[in-house]
Amino acid sequence: MISPTYGVALYAAAAAAYAFLLLLLLLSRRASRTRAILASACAATMLWAGANAAGPGFGFGLGASLVELVGIGAWCGFLLHLLRRQAGNDPSSFRLFAACGLVIGAALLACAWDSSGRMAGLSSALGEPAARLSLSIYGVLLTENLYRNTAPEFRWHINLLAVGLGGAFVYGVVLYADALLFRRISPVLWDGRAVAMIMATPLLAVAAARNRAWAIDIHVSRTVVFHTTTLVASGIFLLALALTGEVFRVAGPGWGVLAETSLMIAGITAITLLLVSGSARSRLMRILAENFYSHRYDYRREWLKCIEILTAGPGHGGLQTRVIKAVAEIADSPAGVLWVRERDGAAFQWAGSWNRPAMTAPEPADGPFLARFQEGAAIIELDQLDPRPRWLDGVREAWIAVPLTQHSRVIGFVVLARPRAPLKLDHETRDLLRIVGCQAATHVAEQQYAQAFDEAQQLTAYSKRFAFAIHDIKNVAGQLAMIVQNAALHQGVPEFHEDVLATVRAALDRMNRVLATLRSRELPPLGESVVPIRLIEEEVAALRARGVAITLERDGYGAVIAMDADDFRSVIVHLCENAIEASPGSVAIHVRHEPLRIEIDISDKGAGMEPEFIRDKLFRPFDSTKRDGLGIGTYQARELLRAAGGDLIVMSRPGLGTTMRILLPCADRKAEPAPLLTSRVA
Repeated sequence: MISPTYGVALYAAAAAAYAFLLLLLLLSRRASRTRAILASACAATMLWAGANAAGPGFGFGLGASLVELVGIGAWCGFLLHLLRRQAGNDPSSFRLFAACGLVIGAALLACAWDSSGRMAGLSSALGEPAARLSLSIYGVLLTENLYRNTAPEFRWHINLLAVGLGGAFVYGVVLYADALLFRRISPVLWDGRAVAMIMATPLLAVAAARNRAWAIDIHVSRTVVFHTTTLVASGIFLLALALTGEVFRVAGPGWGVLAETSLMIAGITAITLLLVSGSARSRLMRILAENFYSHRYDYRREWLKCIEILTAGPGHGGLQTRVIKAVAEIADSPAGVLWVRERDGAAFQWAGSWNRPAMTAPEPADGPFLARFQEGAAIIELDQLDPRPRWLDGVREAWIAVPLTQHSRVIGFVVLARPRAPLKLDHETRDLLRIVGCQAATHVAEQQYAQAFDEAQQLTAYSKRFAFAIHDIKNVAGQLAMIVQNAALHQGVPEFHEDVLATVRAALDRMNRVLATLRSRELPPLGESVVPIRLIEEEVAALRARGVAITLERDGYGAVIAMDADDFRSVIVHLCENAIEASPGSVAIHVRHEPLRIEIDISDKGAGMEPEFIRDKLFRPFDSTKRDGLGIGTYQARELLRAAGGDLIVMSRPGLGTTMRILLPCADRKAEPAPLLTSRVA
């Protein structure tokens, strides 16, 4: 009688497993005869397992034999279909196997019909077990012929199918050989048959997914396969535990508990080892990938993992370390070293290490090692190098070198240590490593471009400060030259000596500020807020003291701007000097305050400028129309104003003069006491 404890549950689980496989086949988007026959076999096995769980399938008799013939015979029919596809134009072997199958099926039904009289004779008592044994042997022969007649290069597609069905048929041989010997069916072996059928389920699913020629669209999830394998392994362990305990219990009652306890400890130890050992997990995943999946890698998952590693934040290490991790993740390597090409392209220098020490020896770009990359398309196996690079001795357990290529140019390479579990470098692994290397090269090149751009910006800023400093030095030199020219005329005038001392002191302060600006790594920050009208009045007064005829017109308001006072003075002085040179006797300054802006016009009545000159040359650095000019003053003035949030507008017409309009943002305007609307000096 079937075991009420295990038998019902095991056969019910088998029915559920084949029902799930049948559902996958029915949901497949492709339709083919092979899929229909496979689905029919799964449906028949589901009914077979359900009947055995309910009880009618256990034992002998016509009903039980019909159940057996439907469940096991369906898989024999599926194998016959595959043999027919394989036979092609030579169907003689297929016909022989088909005829044998019909004979065995008929014999099984005849023996079952004969045994309906409670096995009155010995021949009937032996006939039905023998017929069932023949059916199982027939299935083994079909499996063996399918595997043997498949070309070795194509056996990868059917090896899991052969293992799953072959194991189920072999178990049937053992079951019915025991029944033929003892003239009864062993309940323990009968219950174990459900386990054999359950174990075949994932193998059949993967075999269907591998064989696209069957036109079956089944995609087996790697996570499902992993957990299914874990559950099957757990079931096998529990069955082994129960069987071992039973054997020891029969042999000696005192040994049963000890054996079960020992196996339980061994199981817990194995699970703990898988949890804490990366090498053990790597070996297990490698076995599953090579034997259960159509492709070794889940490309979508690997690509997302690569992007996640490369784009992680600074808390996950620098870019160099993340590049090594991204490449090492593909091969499950525990360490690696990165080399990157120098900017001059002459050599590759160490750029970073992960779980390995830093390197010092460079690798020449024109050496034999880089020549092996074959324009960035190859993976170098370091064990095969002869001669070996000098730096290779510093990388413990070096395994392969992966190029980082961009536009068919190698910009770096990653040397990986040997993986935790042995890995065969097949074309799939090489292609994935090359793809990840190209993606990593993009990030390395982007960092190099960013560094070069940052350095260029620093050099540009320094060049700009240096040019401004030269222009300021030129102005100081002009002031000192004026002192020297007037010294012969005013040597005995005390006021002149005081003016010389003040001018030299101002020149010294200006020079010190220029040197401080050059030493700074950043552009000078904006100074404290100033009132521009007061600075303009001071500069106008200084010009008038020199005898310059200049007019200042202003409204009755004052406002505050956020600009360094010396920078603002430099702008006003330079624009006024240009206007004075253009028309010495007719320079005018107009100051107007708007609610949030101040406008300052510095006008002259000189020759004016052509629009093309303003567009192409006026603000072009180092392009000057003056014999001793540097061509930097107007450019400097506009840059200083723009740094303060303002701008410089040029309005000029040939023969009518020029107006340089300064625009600067300011705070709310305020009325000043007793403003002078117009101030003139003839």
